Amino acid sequence: MARPGKAELARQLRGHLELLAASGVRELPVKARTTKAAPVKAAAKLAPKPAAAPAQPRVAAGKAVIVPSVALEELKGFGSPQARALEPVAEAVRQCAACSLCATRTQTVFGTGDPRSPLMIIGEAPGGDEDALGKPFVGRAGKLLTDIIEKGMKYRREEVYICNVLKCRPPGNRNPEPPEIEACRGFLYRQIQIIQPRVILAVGLFPAQWLTDLKLPIGKLREQVYERDGRKVVCTYHPAYVLRNYTVEVRKKVHDDVLRVVQILGPGPLVKD
Repeated sequence: MARPGKAELARQLRGHLELLAASGVRELPVKARTTKAAPVKAAAKLAPKPAAAPAQPRVAAGKAVIVPSVALEELKGFGSPQARALEPVAEAVRQCAACSLCATRTQTVFGTGDPRSPLMIIGEAPGGDEDALGKPFVGRAGKLLTDIIEKGMKYRREEVYICNVLKCRPPGNRNPEPPEIEACRGFLYRQIQIIQPRVILAVGLFPAQWLTDLKLPIGKLREQVYERDGRKVVCTYHPAYVLRNYTVEVRKKVHDDVLRVVQILGPGPLVKD
C-alpha cells in the first residue's frame, strides 16, 4: 500500500488529536527536530483535500447526559484485539461533551457488529429509536438495512460493523451540522483505523461526502467505487430516503450499489473464525 501523502497525514493527525482532546488529554510533550521536507508524490485515485484547521466545537448547552454504553457491553462479547482497541474509544464517546448534542441525548450510539468485519457501513446520525436503545439502525430504516444486508448482499448483519458519522442524536432528527461532524471526526476515524475494513459502504449524503471529500449530491457520488487509504468506498442512498421514495427505480439503484460491494468482497461468511 502506498504511503499516505502530506494532506492525508495531516488529516490523520487531526483525527488523533481530536480523539485525545475528547478523552481529556490537553497537552503532549514535543521534541523539536529539523527534517528535510519530502517531495509531494503524485495524487492517488481520490485525492483528499488539504486538512484545514478543525472547527471549534460548540460549548454544550447543559450538563452532558452520561449513561452506561451499550456498545461497551457488546464489545466485551468479542475476544478480538479490535474489540479491545475500540473499548477506550467507546468510553471516550460515552463521556464526550464536545458539542451541544451531549445535553439532549438519551445515550451515545457508538457502533455495533463484529469489529473484525471487512465491511463497515457508515450512516449519518442516530434517530429516536437508536437514541433510546444505544445501537445504530434499529428502527424502520434499520430493518430495511438488515434486509439489504441479508437479502440483497447475502451476508449476516451481525458480521458487519455498523456505525454513524454522529454518535448522538440531533434534536428532531435534523441533519448533522458541521461543528457536530467535526466534534465526532476523531471517533469515526479511530473506528476505521482499528477495524481496517476492506470496503466501506456510505449510506447517505453526509458519510459519502465525508469519505470522498467531494461536495456532490448522493445521486452523483453513488455512481462509482472510490479508493481511500487503501480501502474501497461505495456510496448509496440512506435507507430512510428509500422508505420515503420506495420506487422500483430507487430500490434498483441501491441494489446495484450493494452488488458493487459483493463483487469486491465475494460471498459470505464475512468473518471466518
